[in-house]
Amino acid sequence: MILLKLPVFQSLADVQAGVQTAINLEFATLPPYLHAANSILPGCNAPATMRLREITHEEMIHLCLACNIMNAIGGTPRITVPSYPGPLPGDVGRNPDGSQFNIHLYPFSQAAMQQGMKIEEPDDPLDPPQADVLEAAVTSETGTIGDYYHHLEQALSELPASAWHADRSQIDDSQFFQGQLFKVNNFADAQQAISDIVSEGEGSTTSPLNFEGDISHYYRFEEIYRNQVLTKANNPVGYAWGKPLGIDWTAVYPAITDPCIHDFSHEPAAAQAAQQQCNSAFSDMVDALQLAFTGQPAQLGVGVRCMFTLSQAIKVAFTTPLADGKSVAGPSFLYILKNQRQA
Repeated sequence: MILLKLPVFQSLADVQAGVQTAINLEFATLPPYLHAANSILPGCNAPATMRLREITHEEMIHLCLACNIMNAIGGTPRITVPSYPGPLPGDVGRNPDGSQFNIHLYPFSQAAMQQGMKIEEPDDPLDPPQADVLEAAVTSETGTIGDYYHHLEQALSELPASAWHADRSQIDDSQFFQGQLFKVNNFADAQQAISDIVSEGEGSTTSPLNFEGDISHYYRFEEIYRNQVLTKANNPVGYAWGKPLGIDWTAVYPAITDPCIHDFSHEPAAAQAAQQQCNSAFSDMVDALQLAFTGQPAQLGVGVRCMFTLSQAIKVAFTTPLADGKSVAGPSFLYILKNQRQA
């Protein structure tokens, strides 16, 4: 379970800082989730690929909604690229020995799915067919990602009407994410956005489903990890672990973990070029999203095109051998300055 610090909100600036942490958190989950999804060999593990694609799609929407909240309360969203391995923004750590829990760029594996479960884990995850509590209640000073959002929601509810700015640099679904992305103009909109984010990540306290009736992120990761489909059942939870999902843990590129800290100076030129191309496309995407969330909504389309370019570069990285002749690197998700990027 990831535990976040629950900040004390005493001013509008404090609330804006809290929303920025949420923005940082939503963006920080994208690279590890994308890394795992794209490391699956083509034509293999279709159920897992579908679930991971759905998760990353929804995380992108969550990022947009969090930025909309920031703009609605007069702040300026910042797209901050995290370092891997490293903690999630606001994370206080939860390893058994009390040490910091770090997020890694894992290829598709049980370790990657366990990491996803730990990130998305609610206070009391259900264990179909019995609703067992797997974690003790959190303290008043820390909480899960869902707890953090509810804490932030309370602070937003206490802001005066003058703190809200309708139609300020808002992103809606006119370009992408039809029916899922909406403007945040007041507290009611922010409350709906937070409800969507939390339910899609954790489900509810009584069901693995989110408010739209889909399996939430935590349980999607668990389906893959357990290699079982979560199906409806006549029991107190309403669900049980059913047939095998059909996972083949060997159907993955032979990728190293955390290519972001790998020394490529002794790798073949093709491997170095693949990394440079991935990092350039990723950096272009970050720049476009930053502009989109700060008053240039048309840049969202540019960002999506950059995502497509990035996906093509990722394929090259996962198919370019390293010097050992048996490993590949995969994308590093490093931000590089504009004058250092490949065209």
